[in-house]
Amino acid sequence: MDETLASTTRAAVSTAAVHADASAVLDRWRPASRELDSVRQALLSYLAARPDACARACAPGHLTASALVLDAAGGHALLTLHPRIGTWVQLGGHIEPGDTTLAGAALREATEESGIPGLTVDPEPVHVEVHALTCSLGVPTRHLDVRFLAHAPAGAVEEISDESLDLAWWPLADLPESVAFGRALAQ
Repeated sequence: MDETLASTTRAAVSTAAVHADASAVLDRWRPASRELDSVRQALLSYLAARPDACARACAPGHLTASALVLDAAGGHALLTLHPRIGTWVQLGGHIEPGDTTLAGAALREATEESGIPGLTVDPEPVHVEVHALTCSLGVPTRHLDVRFLAHAPAGAVEEISDESLDLAWWPLADLPESVAFGRALAQ
């Protein structure tokens, strides 16, 4: 077996549980808009075609999991100033081999990047997006991002990790364009 095929096989095996969960979650989720439903269906097709779709090693593109972290009152969202793209975005990132659910991956990423213990995550996505970028693979790829809501406990204090240039709480109505999907939560 050549090394590329072996690497793809290892990636598919290590992410099999989260792949099955992602397929099930996206299959049952019914987004509010036709545009989001079109993206949802594209992600389902990609998952059906690529057993390694949840692995970072899948160079054509891979699912990622992110969370828009809301404060205890639900009026502000915690954003990170992402070092690679230089933009304020929700917390999240790559699915890791130990992840078994998509929501669990989003919660793990949000906890790691925020430093806030006790976050909880809603099990159903709120948004999906596909965006092109050069990630840790060092080659152009696509992130097929499935986005969840997470909730911080009362009195939560964030702590900047090495994956962020800064963290800040933003009023939902004033979220930047990169997280415009979260503005609907303010209404």
